[in-house]
Formats: sequence, C-alpha cells, structure tokens
Amino acid sequence: MSRRPRTRRRPPARKRPGVVKLAGRVLLSLVLVAILAGGWVVWTYRGPGPGAKHGPTTTVMLERGAGVTQIAHALKTGGVIGSTQVFLMAAKLTGAARALKAGEYEFRSHASMAGILADIREGKVVRHLVTVPEGWTSEMVVDVVLRQPVLQGPIREPSEGAILPDTYQVERGEQRNDVIRRMELAQQKLLSELWATRQAGLPFKTPEAAVTLASIVEKETALPAERPRIAAVYINRLRQGMRLESDPTTIYGISKGKPLGRGLTMTELMTTTPYNTYKIDGLPPGPIANPGKASLAAVLDPPSTSELFFVANGQGGHVFASTYAEHQRNVARWRAIERAHAAEAGK
Repeated sequence: MSRRPRTRRRPPARKRPGVVKLAGRVLLSLVLVAILAGGWVVWTYRGPGPGAKHGPTTTVMLERGAGVTQIAHALKTGGVIGSTQVFLMAAKLTGAARALKAGEYEFRSHASMAGILADIREGKVVRHLVTVPEGWTSEMVVDVVLRQPVLQGPIREPSEGAILPDTYQVERGEQRNDVIRRMELAQQKLLSELWATRQAGLPFKTPEAAVTLASIVEKETALPAERPRIAAVYINRLRQGMRLESDPTTIYGISKGKPLGRGLTMTELMTTTPYNTYKIDGLPPGPIANPGKASLAAVLDPPSTSELFFVANGQGGHVFASTYAEHQRNVARWRAIERAHAAEAGK
C-alpha cells in the first residue's frame, strides 16, 4: 500500500516588529492630536479672545431674528471671537443656542468666548436711556429725543400732556416716532388704571380734564409731598366755582411754558388768554405740561381738606390757608421775604 506524502504545516507568520511600532506611533499621534485639539477648543472658549481694534471695547449689533449661525458670524466679523465653529459648538452644547438675545453689545478687549456667550444669553445689552422729567412740555421732550444719537428718523411733537414722564430704554436704530409712541402708550395705560379707581364726586368729567389739572399741580410744586395738598386746593376751588389763579397756566399762555426769567407783570395778569386762570373760569383748554404719576394720582384721589389758598414760604415749599384772611397774612410774610432777598442782593 502506498503512502501519501505528509504535508508539513507551515509555522504561523510572525508580525514584523516594524509594523507594530508604526501602528503604535500612529495611535499615539492620533491621541496627541485629539488632546491638542481639545486643548485648543478649551483655550479658545475659556481663554482670552481677540483684542479690540480701537479702544478698550468693541461694539457688535446682533439683529432681531438672527439665528445662532448669523450671530457667530457677526461676532467673528466684529473681531470679538476667534472661531465661529467653537462658538457654535459651545452654544449648542450649553443650550445657549436657543436663548441668545438680540441687541447692541459692548465687549471688552480680550473677552473670553465663554463670557461673551454668557452676556448674550443673559441679554446684557448696551443701555441707551432717554429721561423725561415730570413737568416737561412736549416741545422739551421732542428736543431730548432728537438729541439721542442712537435713534433715527423724523419726529412728531405729541400733544401736550400726552406722554408719561419716565426713563425709557431705547435701542440703536430705533425710530424716534416709535419712542414717542411708547411714551404715549405708557401714559394711556396709567391714566386708564387711575381713572378706573378715581374718587367719586370729582369736579371734572373726563380723563383729559384730569391730565390738565395734574399738569397744573406738577408745575406748582417741586416737592412730592405737596402734590396731594395742592391738588386738593384746586379741586376745592373748582367745587366752589372759584378761579384757579395759577401763575404756571398764565405763563404757558405767554411763552408756551418757557421760563420768563422774572415774575408776572400786572399787565400780563390782567390780559385775557385761554390759559390765564386769573381771568377765565374753570380749567384752561388743555394741559400745560406732561404730569407724572404722582400728580395724576393726586388729582384723581385728593385728600379731604378745607384749604383754598397757598403761597410760597421762602424755603422751596408753600404755606396753605383755608380762609382769605389767613392767606393774606401768609402773602404778607412772603412779600417781606422777597424784600429781604432783594435788599441782600443789592448789597
């Protein structure tokens, strides 16, 4: 019987040492690259950002309706972040992408991307303010809105008494007429609320009349504590059919509220104008300024008093009286103070 030749098993091929070393080096390189890339991302996010091109800060405007990608490109174009990709990744990983707020931002030089993202998420926009003090005329309001450089567009003068004095935040590029409209809406809202809870039996029938009286109260005193008392005096006079005899209304009829720089003359007091409440009965035809909340509240819920007169006390306030005789004595004291001041000034 013939025998088949035995086949010899070949020994397993041994890996060449050079291939193992090469694979290890590649893996190590990849690990190192990943570590370096991660470190770069962290440094880009946490470390100092680009420096401002001009001055200590950089201003960037983020438009309404802009998505996170548009915001990232605006920040990169503005020179406040170094990488749009890292910003987008950070915004998505932190959840900030859904909460970024539009507006004008001012970032300090070398601000970190983390700080920039936090500011936009919290809406820390640049605050531009327009302040309208109580008792300003509408002409004065128009002037201050026109002088706010971040606003644009034409402006209309609102009706006297139609806006609510306050401090308003405005945005760069906002239309001036839109700002005026916000002031008007604020006044309408407040007046509606106060009118709904007004005291019964007031001697006027419309919210517009309340604004007119409040504007007179506003111009008569700079002391908040005196507003309710002065409002009560004028309401008592209206109830009794007495003329208001208000200097501020008479001045408004002469100069539309601009200070005369002196006292009223006898001729001016005796000249009949629609606003001379020494010569006309009841309220003038409209407000003489824009009254604030306190004055509006005072005329719609005045305290109960019998006082009908007041005159300056020489200390920035007024002294009040319920009778004409008492008022005359107060006026005499005020005249004496005026003479003493004139004599002192003449020395």
